[in-house]
Amino acid sequence: MPTVTLPKGETIWYKVTGSGPLFLQLHGSAFGHKNFAAMTPLMAQHFTVIDMDLPGYGESTGSPRPGGMEGLAGQVYDFVRAAGYDRINLHGTSFGAMIGLTLAARHPEIIDRLVLSCFLAKYDLAARMMRKTWKRAALDSGMTAVTDLTSVAGFARGYYERPEATAMFETMYAAFAATRPEAFIAGTETIEKTDLSPLLPLIKAPTLLLAGAEDNMTPFNPAPSGVGFSTIAKVIPGAEMHVLADCGHYLVLEQPEVATGLIVEFMAKH
Repeated sequence: MPTVTLPKGETIWYKVTGSGPLFLQLHGSAFGHKNFAAMTPLMAQHFTVIDMDLPGYGESTGSPRPGGMEGLAGQVYDFVRAAGYDRINLHGTSFGAMIGLTLAARHPEIIDRLVLSCFLAKYDLAARMMRKTWKRAALDSGMTAVTDLTSVAGFARGYYERPEATAMFETMYAAFAATRPEAFIAGTETIEKTDLSPLLPLIKAPTLLLAGAEDNMTPFNPAPSGVGFSTIAKVIPGAEMHVLADCGHYLVLEQPEVATGLIVEFMAKH
């Protein structure tokens, strides 16, 4: 698989599959590109899909740049340019959605259409406490423990009854094991410090928002200390919003067919 070296020395691993309009997918914290393992084969039937590992995840090297979410968005911008792309469509999920939103606000010239799934623009106190337990697990027990904790919080209750659940959990263990605990902790601390509310009205690209009705990590209606989809959908100009029934935070793993179908429909409209 190809790699590119960014101007500040980070080496980014990525893969390209499919054909059609370019779609860059940005993974959540802890996962790496395997976050989209169930979705990429479906998306590749309609689009040229670019999956990448952020610095510190999977096969990529380097660390997140200073500057919080802005620094991470800068790394993705540099990746897009280094890989030779002028404009892209982008789907970010969870942590990747926060980076994607920042990128779209700061560099609208490279974003054609924007898909954001399962994230908070600002974490409420309950979400911060949840993340605190994950950071402690990463420090004390490593990424296997983080896999267990995030699985409990991340999937809809009914998902555990599905026959493919056991294989999915094994995929998650492998994906999380490829993530350095320091990178996961740094990403979590960036999330906790971030308030993307001021960026929401700056989004110029047509935007699709996807949420899980049973998302306990980044709920549609967080407590007053947070900002979730109930607000985001009203503030991003012209945003289209869909809430998937019987679905948790790991929307791209639980219902990839539904999510891909909604993206295909959205792209056809714009």
